[in-house]
Amino acid sequence: MARKKGREIHGWLIVDKPAGIGSTDVVSKVRWALDAKKAGHAGTLDPDATGVLAVALGEATKTVPILTEALKAYEFTVNWGAETATDDASGQVLERSDQRPGADAIRAALPEFTGDIMQVPPAVSAVKVEGARAYDLAREGEAVELAARPLWVEELELLRADKDSADLRMVCGKGGYVRAIARDLGRRLGCLGHVASLRRIWSGPFEAGDGFAFDRIDRANQAEIEAALLPLQSALADLPEMRATEIGATRILNGNPGQVLGHAEFGEEVWVSRAGRALCIGRYLGGEVQPSRVFNLG
Repeated sequence: MARKKGREIHGWLIVDKPAGIGSTDVVSKVRWALDAKKAGHAGTLDPDATGVLAVALGEATKTVPILTEALKAYEFTVNWGAETATDDASGQVLERSDQRPGADAIRAALPEFTGDIMQVPPAVSAVKVEGARAYDLAREGEAVELAARPLWVEELELLRADKDSADLRMVCGKGGYVRAIARDLGRRLGCLGHVASLRRIWSGPFEAGDGFAFDRIDRANQAEIEAALLPLQSALADLPEMRATEIGATRILNGNPGQVLGHAEFGEEVWVSRAGRALCIGRYLGGEVQPSRVFNLG
């Protein structure tokens, strides 16, 4: 029997991911529910984390790198007094402390974790070490030394504090690990710490409040899910939009530089539309755009 290829369906489904399920499992469920030919996601969430998981379908997968670069916001709870192997509540406790920080001490430490910082990812993470994922090496009992990586933290704010825990909100760029922030903040305060709960409240233009509840996917029919899809260009809000002329659109769809209307800086990454339809992402060359990713929307 020939393998079923699936439907050509394009756009974004913003899922409010629950705890206890992996990001790839959410993508697989969405793909199955819509019988979609192609699907992916922009930004992994840990299995125990909740909130925005942006699932790209069809040609929208070509915009994933754009959304991956966007800022993301998290609200999370740190429990003080213990550091764990995974830097969250699921891991084995490695060390304990009787020290507890006050709210003023927490606030005073936060500036050290904002702006351009260097962050060592958790040992149990998707970072690759000589081709292998760190979490696979950790499961095999291999000690892994991960190098510090640059991270932009735009905001880190204390929302609530009591004796044993604190709630914080962080806005950061690509590649940030909230678990590492909790670990390093606990060390800095001398009390140790780990993430007790984590929720991504927005990612680029997508907000958790607008998300499709994961448990609805099994109950909804295809038409209901499709009604919640956002257009491909929803992920391109941070790029200038250029409008192609009729001749320019034809050239762009064939992979050639095409004439556009609008203004951007020479060499800037832009996206191009024609009659409300997304055509491509490309570089503005002064009156023309050289396409790098052309959208084949049929």
